[in-house]
Amino acid sequence: MRNVIYAINLTLDGCCDHTKFRPDEETFEYFTHLLRDADTFFYGRKTYQLMVPYWPDVAKDPSSTKADREFGQAFDSKKIVVFSRSLASVEGKNTKIVRTNLRDEILKLKREQGKNILLGGVDVPSQLMELGLIDEYRFVVAPIIAGEGRRLFEGIKLPEKRQLKLVESKTVKSGSVALRYLKQ
Repeated sequence: MRNVIYAINLTLDGCCDHTKFRPDEETFEYFTHLLRDADTFFYGRKTYQLMVPYWPDVAKDPSSTKADREFGQAFDSKKIVVFSRSLASVEGKNTKIVRTNLRDEILKLKREQGKNILLGGVDVPSQLMELGLIDEYRFVVAPIIAGEGRRLFEGIKLPEKRQLKLVESKTVKSGSVALRYLKQ
């Protein structure tokens, strides 16, 4: 069965608002490697609209930094599933909208042949966490206190606490720490 991996950048105070900080080049390399180990991205409408057309455009822009271009190219080569009831259409031949039951759709994807399924954003991953359907968590914590902005897992309602197992940690030159946790 394929793994569902939730990966996101956040600050020390749990802020995951992309407008509050910008990851350094080494963090981009970390996420680019993670993208290459997946073949499917699963997003909600907001995250999809944040990522597309931005990253496909960066992938083709020769004036982009090497790290940005590599991330964009890795991003642009994958299948994207967007869970949305309001989005009218999507860009790209490898992208589809799903309007059915979130739980059923992720379970169907897990049973298909392929590489990892990568989650981004906040809303859809929070719902999948409540359902116990995330296998692995990849958090890159930046040495920043944002003081404001969207917080990770804000407002989720778990039937019981989730114990995770730390299996890897790596500190990068900027002081960010990449953490990898598995569901127990």
